[in-house]
Amino acid sequence: MFFALQIYANGVDGAIGQDTDAVIQLTKQAYGARLTNAQQTITTGNKALELATKLNYNFGIAEAYRVRGIGQYYMNDPEAAINSYINALTFFKKANNKKGEAEVYNNIGNLYRDNNYGASLEYFQKAIEIGSQIGAKALLGRAYLNLGNLYSREKSYNQALKYYDQSEEIFTALHDSVNLIQCAQNKGVAYFSLDQLDKAEQLLTSASKKAKESDLNETVASIDLTLASLYTRENKFDQASKIVAEGLDYSHIINDDKLARDFEYTSYQLEFKRGNYQQAVHYLRDVYLLDSALQKTSLYAQINIYEIKHKQEQQEQQNIINDQTIKYERAQFWGAITAACLLLVVIGLLISNVKRKAKTNAQLTDLNEEVSRQKDNLDRVNHHLEEIIDERTKDLQLKNKKLSEYSSYLSHQIRGPIATLKGLMNLEKEGLVDQQECITMMDKCVSEIDEKIIEMSDMMHDQGR
Repeated sequence: MFFALQIYANGVDGAIGQDTDAVIQLTKQAYGARLTNAQQTITTGNKALELATKLNYNFGIAEAYRVRGIGQYYMNDPEAAINSYINALTFFKKANNKKGEAEVYNNIGNLYRDNNYGASLEYFQKAIEIGSQIGAKALLGRAYLNLGNLYSREKSYNQALKYYDQSEEIFTALHDSVNLIQCAQNKGVAYFSLDQLDKAEQLLTSASKKAKESDLNETVASIDLTLASLYTRENKFDQASKIVAEGLDYSHIINDDKLARDFEYTSYQLEFKRGNYQQAVHYLRDVYLLDSALQKTSLYAQINIYEIKHKQEQQEQQNIINDQTIKYERAQFWGAITAACLLLVVIGLLISNVKRKAKTNAQLTDLNEEVSRQKDNLDRVNHHLEEIIDERTKDLQLKNKKLSEYSSYLSHQIRGPIATLKGLMNLEKEGLVDQQECITMMDKCVSEIDEKIIEMSDMMHDQGR
């Protein structure tokens, strides 16, 4: 059973891994189509979102929302885009993915770029800060590119070029051809605004060629818009007309009404400079009508963006309050459980203590009875011992008396022969006595001492003597 469950688990893990890989692949396809077909980006992003939601794959859900928001941004639907970005930010935070958070901040900065400079700059700075912390080079390159676009819209073209150079350096190291094309395009726009038309034309034509090779329809249309204005300024009206026609075709391919409106305005400028005022007025009337409608739409979208942001902030605050309430209630619950457990422990200890005391009291009672019995026995033993001690004392006194007598006798009887031995030894040393005679007399003294000792031993064992 264990082996079968292990095989099943491995199979499930493998299936989930394949599904998450499919989500990742879909989001990559969606992101790759953003400059070619923004509607395809939204469609593929929705597929990725549906699959990731079934798998409860937070990173996949977040990235699907993000790329869908990018598609909605390129389709000029800022209200839908901000909703997607906010959802992406929520799921990236759940997945604890800092890089994803920074990507979303970068995208939101782009969304605010045309209508709120301060908010846009704030989000780009957040993206750069996180990107620097985690060392995400590609993310930093895109953030610098977007910052350049922000400064370009504020007419700080030299500052914009500094950021374009930083992003170009990063994308060159990463061999990122798509973003290098966008760098060239944006630098061309900046040089055009600075009236450096030769540099601008060189960069824009090179970027347009590479964009066409990579099927970047959105980029080609945007480049054509700037090139048309450049050729108009240089009085190259035929080239300008061809570029406007080409740009309109691309704007229709990508279904971008805003770009189409911009080409209408460029056509007005072209015809006006040509001196074809009747046609210029026609284009101007169309531009006015489109501009009014788009201005209302833009204003409505901007208001909605702020409302959504405000609602999001309120929701985040409410979520924080809800989390704190849940934590407080959870703390109260576990506190009550802990207090109840402690109370049960105290009651158990009290009951155990009472039982232990009762048992101890019973043991003490038994012990007291045993002590009483032992005391009686000790009293009897002590009485008997006193009798024994009296007898032993008398016996010892008698023995001490005998020992005293023995000592006195021993001192008296043994001392004489020993003194004789010492005297003989001194005489022998001085040569006053013959050696053989000395030995004979010493033998006699030793025999005498031996007889005395035997006699004293007999006296000790003979009660009569």
